[in-house]
Amino acid sequence: MTVHPSLQTSIDAWTHSIDAISELVNPLAEHEWNLATECPGWSVRDVVSHVIGLECEMLGDPRPIHTLPRDLFHVTNELSRYMEVQVDVRRCHTAPEMTSELEYTVIRRGRQLRNEKRAPDAMVRWPGGSEVTLEEALMKRVFDVWVHEQDLRRALNKPGNLDSPGAAITRDLLLSALPKVVAKDAGAAPQSAVVFDVNGPMEFMRTVRVDADGRGSIDGSVSLGPTATLALDWETYVRLACGRVRPEAVSERLKIEGDQQLAEAILGHFAITP
Repeated sequence: MTVHPSLQTSIDAWTHSIDAISELVNPLAEHEWNLATECPGWSVRDVVSHVIGLECEMLGDPRPIHTLPRDLFHVTNELSRYMEVQVDVRRCHTAPEMTSELEYTVIRRGRQLRNEKRAPDAMVRWPGGSEVTLEEALMKRVFDVWVHEQDLRRALNKPGNLDSPGAAITRDLLLSALPKVVAKDAGAAPQSAVVFDVNGPMEFMRTVRVDADGRGSIDGSVSLGPTATLALDWETYVRLACGRVRPEAVSERLKIEGDQQLAEAILGHFAITP
C-alpha cells in the first residue's frame, strides 16, 4: 500500500514550501536571522524555529523541557505559550545550527510522509494534545508552512510562490472560514450577500450568502446587487486573514463598495489565526 491519493496533494505542497524555506534561509548571514517578521515578537530565526518545532512534534519527538522568560509580551494565552517553547529554546542557536536542524528535520519528516500508509481519516495527534484526521493534519501543516514561508519572504524582501501548491490549499482553508466571519462574527443581516473579489497571483471571486436563519454559505456564483463588495489583492487577503496586519494599515489596497459598516465589521473579524 502506498500513500493514499487524496493525501499526495498536501504532501507535495508541504514539500514545495518547506524546500522553499530551506532555500531562503541557507545563505543568510548571522545578523539576517534576527530580522523582524510580521509575526508579533518573532524574528526570522523564531519563525524557522516554530516550523522545525512543529514538524518535530508531528514526528513524535518529545517536547523540550523549557521555562519561558516572563518578559515575552507577545505571549498572551495558553496556545501562544505552547508555541513559544519550541521557539524560545532555539533563540541562542547560531545560523549553522538552525540550517542543519532544519535540513535534518525536513529529511526525517519527508521520509515519514513518503512512507505514510494510514488512511486519510485515521486520527493522529495534533500539537497541543488534540486529535485530528491525518488529512486535516497534513492540510494544516501545509497552511502553516506556506504562511510562514511568506512571512520569511516579506522579512527578507524575496517575494515569490504566491501561486504555489501551498497557496491553493491556504486559499481553500481561508475561504472555508468566511461564512462564519460574515454571518456570525460580523453579524451580517439575514438575506444579505457579501462578495470578495481577489486579484493577483491567486485570482478568485466568492460570494458569502446569509440565509433567513442567519446561517452563512459560500459559493463561486455572481451576486447581483450584493450588500457589500470587498476587492483586494491575494497577498493582502492572506496578511489580513492571518493577522499579520490591521485593515487600516493596508486601506490603500482595499476597495469597499456598498454597506461600509458591514465591510468594516467583516474586516474587524477577518483574522482567523491566533
